[in-house]
Amino acid sequence: MSDAEPVQIRPMTLADCDRVSEIRVLGWQFAYRGLMPQPFLDSLSATADAERRRARFLEGDGSVLNLVATVDDEIVGWAALGPYRDDELRTGDAELYAIYLDPEHVGTGAGRALMREGLRQCAALGHKRIYLWVVRGNARARRFYERAGFWADGAEEPYEVAGVLVPELRYVRELRG
Repeated sequence: MSDAEPVQIRPMTLADCDRVSEIRVLGWQFAYRGLMPQPFLDSLSATADAERRRARFLEGDGSVLNLVATVDDEIVGWAALGPYRDDELRTGDAELYAIYLDPEHVGTGAGRALMREGLRQCAALGHKRIYLWVVRGNARARRFYERAGFWADGAEEPYEVAGVLVPELRYVRELRG
């Protein structure tokens, strides 16, 4: 990506759901290869994901921040952030629910731009810290989060995928107002 193609960050719209779902599915297939059952990854459907995403988007209460990264008006990444979910208890903290890039745009700065803007907006909303969950074996993502100022806080939970338990680690970062 050259200086002529800066990454722009904007709120996701309903019209973006198909592309965001495509990126989410490609992102899962790229990031979790070898970490989750391959038949599960192969079965992911951007069409089905887009249907769920549109329904969630329309039913949303505004508490989830969906951002897209664009280059030359093409969506290349997506992030979702909102209130931290500690079971059903809502805290004053934020959570990065998801951040995915089209695999062709990994390493271009689009992920860093999405992260920066998401963190900025969470801090502006008054959140003091932000959490995320990451698959333990996802070394690329863990390095990305650590470079963004997150650290593993010792919490770990298994996430079930197609009958296989996949360990996830919780990361945290303090936010500045």
